[in-house]
Amino acid sequence: MGGHGHRIYSVVVFVVLASLDNVAIGLVPPLYGSISDSFGVAESAVGLVTAITFLFSAVAAVAWAYTGDRHHRKPLLMVGTLVWVAGCAGTALSANYAAFFAAQIVAAVGLGAVASVGFSVVSDLISPRRRGLVMSFWGLSQGIGTLAGTLLGGLLGRSDWRAPFLVLTAVGLVATLAYFFTYDVRRGQSDAELAGVIAHGGEYDYRISREDVPRILRRRTNFWLVLQGLTAQVAFGSLVWLPVLFRERAADQGYSADTAIVVGSIFATMFQLGAGFSIIGGLVGDRLQRRDPGGRAMVAAVGILAAVPLYLVLFFVPIRIDVPDGAGAGAVVRAVLESVVTEPTVGLSLLIALVALALTSANSPNWFALIADVNPPEHRGTVYSLGNLTNGVGRAVGNGLAGVAFRALQAPLPPPLNYAVGLAAFQLFFVPTGLMYWRASRTSPADIAAVHELLEARAERSEPATPQPTR
Repeated sequence: MGGHGHRIYSVVVFVVLASLDNVAIGLVPPLYGSISDSFGVAESAVGLVTAITFLFSAVAAVAWAYTGDRHHRKPLLMVGTLVWVAGCAGTALSANYAAFFAAQIVAAVGLGAVASVGFSVVSDLISPRRRGLVMSFWGLSQGIGTLAGTLLGGLLGRSDWRAPFLVLTAVGLVATLAYFFTYDVRRGQSDAELAGVIAHGGEYDYRISREDVPRILRRRTNFWLVLQGLTAQVAFGSLVWLPVLFRERAADQGYSADTAIVVGSIFATMFQLGAGFSIIGGLVGDRLQRRDPGGRAMVAAVGILAAVPLYLVLFFVPIRIDVPDGAGAGAVVRAVLESVVTEPTVGLSLLIALVALALTSANSPNWFALIADVNPPEHRGTVYSLGNLTNGVGRAVGNGLAGVAFRALQAPLPPPLNYAVGLAAFQLFFVPTGLMYWRASRTSPADIAAVHELLEARAERSEPATPQPTR
């Protein structure tokens, strides 16, 4: 066990699981209307559940990560997966709004383990030279999961909003079984400074303690990497309303509610495909990092700032929707895809969205890789979870305030214009995000050097003594 094939299998499992937890996150937004009708509550009340679950997941991730940085990580991942599966099943079976709310909270607690402990494990599987590339797959899997959740919610939930949650419950149980056969990754095994120790059967036995927390927070690059998530996720959190914008555009053109839901999900999914270019962002980050220790952060800064004007244009490009109203989901999907080449406004909007998402997607892999670069192995899960906590707060604020903003704008600006104006305004939060990445590009070289020196010193202390020849 632990051979090359076993490691590849383990990476694949972790990447797939990172995708699945985002499928769970992406299921609800396309179904806001259906769920609110089922429970007799306002659509904004269902949106509030999503906002609160973001926060619960982020808070739970800190506890999961700290425990994972002190103890064995594999059992924690399996337990966490089973918890979110239970929450997903509870969501499908909920009889009222309160039960739905509680089930989503349970799922959020489990999702916190997959994100934080999973990151710690993957960072120990990948060498620093390839961290950006592999972390791009990690981040991409999360984006694909969100898209898949949006698509799954819109298509399977068209007539019964509970069906997608039942499907995901079954998939989650299979994923838990797959976890059981993954490689038990040794802490620090990807760091070159520790290679000799681990190759000779030694162990990196340093674990996080409460006394380490102030040192983590004093590391300047950590400060910028954690803080940028607050503003970045306000912008990203607002984007979960993207299916609603396109749903309202379809409804404004006279389509029925069922058809509008499918159209909204398809357009939102299609427009977010640019996130797939995060692989390029990871590759560019890896290459620049080998030349300049501040390279990763600079790639993220440029990408984020360059995308802002494109987002501001995207939401106002008029789109002419021409699909068969009342037709099956397959016919609607085909009509939307055909409109990319037959309807110039759709093609232009898709191009703008692809470029904007491609630029902002440079953020994800370089953020993941930087956390691993500027922290020793026993701190990485906890630092990631602190960043994830800030991300969760930002995403919850963005998701929750977006709903409030849309309602406030509805009087002077009827739908879908209120959604377009609101979403455009929220993308301005990317500006301080880009500036904080620029600051991280200035502080990261010294922090990376400090970690390198620390691991070298620990490796020297851990090296087994060389046997002396007998005389």
